Parts: sequence; C-alpha cells; structure tokens
Amino acid sequence: MSFFQLKSGVPIRGRGVAAVRRFALIAGAILAMPASAQAPSVASSRAIADEFAAKLGEELQKSLAFIGPELTINVCADIAPQLASDLSRRYGARVSRTSLRFRNPANAPEPWQAAVLESFDAGSEREFFETLPDGSARYLRAIPTTGLCLACHGTNLAAPMREKIATEYPHDRATGYSTGDIRGAFSIVWPAKP
Repeated sequence: MSFFQLKSGVPIRGRGVAAVRRFALIAGAILAMPASAQAPSVASSRAIADEFAAKLGEELQKSLAFIGPELTINVCADIAPQLASDLSRRYGARVSRTSLRFRNPANAPEPWQAAVLESFDAGSEREFFETLPDGSARYLRAIPTTGLCLACHGTNLAAPMREKIATEYPHDRATGYSTGDIRGAFSIVWPAKP
C-alpha cells in the first residue's frame, strides 16, 4: 500500500496532492485561530500572565520614577483593571488579579481562587491550572511581593502613603507584606467552548 491509499486499499494518488493541500489549509486555519478559539492551555495562560505582569511592572516603574509612590497607587487602581480588560478582549478569557488580602473589594477572590491562594501561602506551588468538565479552564499564578510592591503594600509605609490608603481604601487589607510574600495572583478564566 502506498502512502496515498485509504485503509480500504483504494489508491488516492490522483487526489493525494489535493488531499495534502486541504489538510495544510485546515491545519493552517487552526493555527491561525485567535487564542480564544483554541483550547485553553497552561502555556497560553502563562503567556497572558507574563504579558500582564510585564505591562503592569512597566507602568508601576514609570509612575514611581515620575510621580512618586503616593500617586503610583492609582496604577493598580486604574491602569491594572484596564490592562486586564484589554487582555480579556484580546484573548477571549477573563483576566484579572485577586488576593486574600485585597485593597479593592472588586478584586476579592472567588471561593476557588481563595482555596488556591491559601494553598500558595501554605506550600511551594505557585501556579494552578484546571480544566473543568464543561471545557472551561481556570488558571492562577502567584504574584510574589517584590521591592517595587513595598512602597504601597509593605510594612513600613511612609505617612503620606498611609493617609492616602486610609482615605481611598478605608477597609484596606493589602499592607504588611515583605519581599517574597505571596501578594496575590493573576487569574485567567477560559469560557466553556460551545
């Protein structure tokens, strides 16, 4: 049996090139699909979390350098949600940040996120991915506290920062962190496929 024969043994030599071309077109179309149309994966979730972390880090560094820590708090309040919204639209997943000790109540964890965040705090795992029976998937990646975070989330906040947080976030729970503590997580939730 040659390469271009069906299991029945009927040769398809005359159609072989056309069949290969059709296969190539279909495969190319699948590879060209936006991430939202492809099956969610750990790799695609990591890539989104990496992009979110990089863009947020850039914005925080620029803000700290040019306007100082008291106004940099607005990056997490205003720019981070916009970045998450842009990524959500681009990739077809719900992209956000969450934390057990959140500053903004809109970032409070869902029950599954809280359970994973608690496991991050208790162990060495820093990443979670799960595909659910309906085809949806969810991903969390820990956000470790770095020196960049400490101006707004650390243990020794400057008086102007403490006052700003008390004024804008009277129920704040997001201070008292040290370098290396798990500050929260990037969350990517993929919808079920029809």
